[in-house]
Amino acid sequence: MLKERVLTAIVLVIVLLGVMLGLPPVATVYLITLLVLVGAWEWAAFIRPDSVPVRLAFTILVAACLFLGWKYVLHSGWMWHVMLAATAWWFVALLWIMLAPDRVRPLTAGIAGILALVPCWLALVFLATRAVPAAGWVLFTLALVWAADTGAYFAGRFFGKVPLAPRVSPKKTWEGVLGGLIVSGLVATACSLWYGELHWPFIFLCVAVAAISVVGDLTESMLKRSAGVKDSGSLFPGHGGMLDRIDSVTAAAPVLLFGLYCLGGFDGG
Repeated sequence: MLKERVLTAIVLVIVLLGVMLGLPPVATVYLITLLVLVGAWEWAAFIRPDSVPVRLAFTILVAACLFLGWKYVLHSGWMWHVMLAATAWWFVALLWIMLAPDRVRPLTAGIAGILALVPCWLALVFLATRAVPAAGWVLFTLALVWAADTGAYFAGRFFGKVPLAPRVSPKKTWEGVLGGLIVSGLVATACSLWYGELHWPFIFLCVAVAAISVVGDLTESMLKRSAGVKDSGSLFPGHGGMLDRIDSVTAAAPVLLFGLYCLGGFDGG
């Protein structure tokens, strides 16, 4: 399984680098949109897995929200407010996981999907079209999450003993989370040094983003457990579905962008 996961990850990285570094920024926007819409189709299984019309309707609803976000939010002063709301949502999701993981209904699962997928798309598209260097920021966001996932996987595998959220994801441990935060901190430190100096507020922000990315992962795990499914899909050998690859990104991307706003990295537009 580990070999299969590694080979799949290598192919995914090659494709992402090819699109983001070899093609115009609009290609990255199309790719991000495709990933999010596939994620929306898979998310709809948490609402009603046996209904193709419901899954199609939810995917169309998410697509409509993306269009409205592009038209009215992405290039306006509302971006900061949307990223703030998205950050607040992930803290609400954390309380949901901690206090009532068994209280999942089709409506709440659907609302959670909108709140997870749409701000994530807005944040990544903003970074792909408004930030400098555009591809660099998108790739850094993904690298930060993957570093947290990889560090958590190996730390949990070799040192994990204390369960993190046994009612939601029994295999995740506090040791794994700590390992993920350490690796993410190293990635952030390397990025900071690449640009000439240790910028501690940025490094602390990245560690916090890695921590909140765990909430994105646990939220999907909670919804999968409620729906009675192991993986969100079978799109990627060894990795499961699209959501199994981007669940952490859904939390990390908007929180990172909000944090960069707060650090003065971008204006409020």
